[in-house]
Amino acid sequence: MRFDIVTVLPGLLESPFAHSILLRAQKKGLAEIHVHNLRDYSTGKQKSVDDYPYGGGSGMVMNIEPFAKCIAALKAERDYDEVIFMTPDGETLNQPMANQLSIKKNIIILCGHYKGIDQRIRDIFVTKEISVGDYVLSGGELPAAIVVDAVVRLIPGVLSDETSALSDSFQDGLLDAPVYTRPADWNGHKVPDVLLSGHAGEIEKWRFEQAVARTKQRRPDLLDD
Repeated sequence: MRFDIVTVLPGLLESPFAHSILLRAQKKGLAEIHVHNLRDYSTGKQKSVDDYPYGGGSGMVMNIEPFAKCIAALKAERDYDEVIFMTPDGETLNQPMANQLSIKKNIIILCGHYKGIDQRIRDIFVTKEISVGDYVLSGGELPAAIVVDAVVRLIPGVLSDETSALSDSFQDGLLDAPVYTRPADWNGHKVPDVLLSGHAGEIEKWRFEQAVARTKQRRPDLLDD
C-alpha cells in the first residue's frame, strides 16, 4: 500500500513515520509513505503557494496550481484509489472507514494550511474528505499521520499478532475490555480471577460483558444502533 502526502511542511511528518509500527511496515515492504513538498510545484520565485482570498476576509488561501501539478505528476506514475483532503468539515474518521481504506492500493492525502485551500481543488481533484474531530488544527499534517497510522496497522503482516487489530476498540462496535498483565497481585490490587482461570470460554464471556459495560458507561451512543 502506498501513501503520497502533499504538504508545505514535510519536516513535520518525519517523526511520525520513522518509528514503531509505521517504520516496521515500511521495512517489511508492506507500506510506502512518501511526503511531497508542495512548494516544489510552485513556479513563482518565492515558491509561494497561497494568496489573498477573493471577496476579502482574513487569512490566506492555498492556490490551485501547485496542487494540480503535484497530483498530475503523481497520477502520471500510477493510478490512485483516493485523493483525500484532510479538513474539519469532512466525514469523521472512524474504524469502519479505516477498515475500508486499508484495502486500497494507492492513496494521495492533501494537507491544507492557512485559511484553507481553493475550493476548486476540492471540487476537481478530491474524492474523499476526512476530519479527525470537531476542532481546528494548524494544518492537515497531523490528521494525515493519524489516518495513515489507523490504516497501515490493519494491513496483514504489519502487526506481529494478526488478531490484535481485529480485537481493538470499535472493531465490533464496542470499546475494548480492560486488560491486565503481570504481576497478578500488585500491592493488593488483583487481576480478576477469571483471567487466571485458563478457561477460554469464561474469559471470552467476561471480556464481552466488560466491553458492553464499558461502552454503556463511556460511549452509549455506540449502542444506539
